[in-house]
Amino acid sequence: MTDFPPIRKAVFPVAGLGTRFLPATKSIPKEMLPIVDKPLIQYAVDEAVEAGIDTIIFVTSHKKGAILDHFDPNSELESLLTAQGNVELRDRVHNIIPDHVSTRYVIQEKALGLGHAVWCAKKLVGDEPFAVLLADDLIRSTGSGCLKQMVAEYHATGSGCIGVEEIPVSMTDRYGIVSVHKDAVGRNYIRDIVEKPSPESAPSNLGVVGRYILPAEIFSLLESVRAGAGGEIQLTDAIARLLENKPLLAHAFEGVRYDCGSRQGFIRATVDYALENADLRDDLLRYIETVKGV
Repeated sequence: MTDFPPIRKAVFPVAGLGTRFLPATKSIPKEMLPIVDKPLIQYAVDEAVEAGIDTIIFVTSHKKGAILDHFDPNSELESLLTAQGNVELRDRVHNIIPDHVSTRYVIQEKALGLGHAVWCAKKLVGDEPFAVLLADDLIRSTGSGCLKQMVAEYHATGSGCIGVEEIPVSMTDRYGIVSVHKDAVGRNYIRDIVEKPSPESAPSNLGVVGRYILPAEIFSLLESVRAGAGGEIQLTDAIARLLENKPLLAHAFEGVRYDCGSRQGFIRATVDYALENADLRDDLLRYIETVKGV
């Protein structure tokens, strides 16, 4: 295996308004909405830490202090839980993020798109390859998490990597879509990437999900791309230009993705994660039986 620079930093764009969950997200960041007893953002951060990330970079807005508060220590709460003898819960609160992992944040002053959000992290990332995770895409894996799978691909090839999955052709206009070609050992390399093409013009049904490993060269490309789909600076457009000089893998991850940016996906994730919880499973199954066919 060839040695490549490690993937140490991960960017989390969390400045969005979460309008599909209003009025709940009027005062609560959508990334702080809980799946059972953990907020969405914590699942994504846990996945990054498992993959070896030691620097978490939040691209946020002035109104999303709750995300930063969640990952900051709360000695008063920990002392209270200790006094109550609730050591297990105290430890869960204390270990929300390991001591060796640092958090940084940068403010995205205007919501100019995902590409702009990633560009805002330029100074904190520097000139090394990095990961991008979108908390809306919650990915449940039975083995290694999605980002850890992608980091392994990066270390095997030195190439950046984008998480993909097959989607219904009728939904291509909701995703970035890639076309791929296989190398000699069966890895899928991206030939082309298009933002939200119509079903008639889509190059495939491989949709991009919210997991990326990108080289630092993406920042200079983001500076030069014009507003694209939706009038926003699209990360997809910069990646398309990156492909002219850099290979990128399309990683069909092992796991189940929940689109928690939608109410349907959020509810499905809540039910599935609750069914995995030994304290909740039996009671929930009994309740589901009572509402079947209603």
